[in-house]
Amino acid sequence: MGQALYRKYRSKSFSEVIGQEPITDTLSKALKSDRISHAYLLTGPKGVGKTSVARIIAHEVNKLPYKGEAMHLDIIEIDAASNRRIDEIRDIREKVHIAPTSAKYKVYIIDEVHMLTKEAFNALLKTLEEPPEHCIFILATTEAHKLPETIISRTQRFNFKPIEKDKVISHLKSIAKTEKIDVEPGALELLVEHGGGSFRDSINMLDQLSAAGRTLTTHNVRELLGVVPDVVLQQLIEAIGAGDSKSALNLLGELRSDGASPALVAAQLSKKIRAQILADTNYSWALDLLKGLIDVSSAKQPFEFLEIVTLQAAHQNTGDQPPSIDASVDLPADESHMVAGDFRLALWPEVVAQVKARAAALYTALRLAEPRFDDNVLNLSFQFPLHKKKVNEARHLKFISDVIEELSGAKVEVRCQLADKKASSASKVKPLANSLAAEKSPELATINNIFGNTELLES
Repeated sequence: MGQALYRKYRSKSFSEVIGQEPITDTLSKALKSDRISHAYLLTGPKGVGKTSVARIIAHEVNKLPYKGEAMHLDIIEIDAASNRRIDEIRDIREKVHIAPTSAKYKVYIIDEVHMLTKEAFNALLKTLEEPPEHCIFILATTEAHKLPETIISRTQRFNFKPIEKDKVISHLKSIAKTEKIDVEPGALELLVEHGGGSFRDSINMLDQLSAAGRTLTTHNVRELLGVVPDVVLQQLIEAIGAGDSKSALNLLGELRSDGASPALVAAQLSKKIRAQILADTNYSWALDLLKGLIDVSSAKQPFEFLEIVTLQAAHQNTGDQPPSIDASVDLPADESHMVAGDFRLALWPEVVAQVKARAAALYTALRLAEPRFDDNVLNLSFQFPLHKKKVNEARHLKFISDVIEELSGAKVEVRCQLADKKASSASKVKPLANSLAAEKSPELATINNIFGNTELLES
């Protein structure tokens, strides 16, 4: 039986570890100068090299060759997920005082250490407080926030980060070349994109896809991962934005029939919505949806939860009949100079503001329109059919026309059309300091809390 690729290509020296150079450089220099700690804490996402580095440390401190999976008698690995009780830690406490069989140090590698019980942590703490000189502990975890501060403070901590996409792709290309795996351009990029910066997950997927002996194609990767096509995601977002609950549910039903993972659908949908949020600051309708999508993977019935979250967002964007125009509404002071019967495009932002105040659901689609005024006809161009369909209802066109007449005194015909995609595709990126952005838009501050630093795109 062939060896799994992730085991075959596991790093066996600091120089082979990819993407964690600040950590490996520091450890390599420290160990070469015999500056050895009695306890190390390695934290970070799964599959980024924590266990590999732990094993390398164990061999380096003992000046032992590291050739593969076989462990030396004085290097003991413990999986805290299955050995989490106090009895296992007490067993370690009793054995740490026994001298190493042949190596200089006895090294205990405890993986997923956050899984230990409270009592087990207390027992481990006593050992870390007064460790024997011949004993070294290396703790590894993906959830450092679950560790007691008393444990963390008695270790040298190293934080591993997700590996950069380009480095993972380069490494996978090297493995594919060595293993003589034919790879179609773009397939590795898609595979790595859904690997979450994890070498192990990405290599495992490469191994699984190559097992069939076929060329690794983008289509193969999509089938294995259950990746939702971008066009379907866009259709789903348009349906939600237009308040079209029926279309949104139909799309989710098709994805469910195709065996799509609800967690992956939610993750892809969140990513796509995030990109659109950064391109348009009028996104208040999407905030609750994003919060709901985050909880999909932990729900007991994830697909049903995804449907409920989607329905709630779509319902938020479902508008009733727009309210009638109140003739008593006063014009804004800065627009009082306008001549009756004369509509100018400069007034368009005020039209949109009035619609927002009176018919929020209609505003959701109208704000995305590109207006053009010719021969007493206001042409509104939309990038997406669902937005055009929403505004193009007779009652909505009349409502917009009435708002314009109220503000300018002009009777204007309103028409809707789809925009030329080539003309509307260009956009400029403007970095925006988080403090300034949050000051201008409280919603953006919420997005920053969810996703981290952001940039706004302006058309």
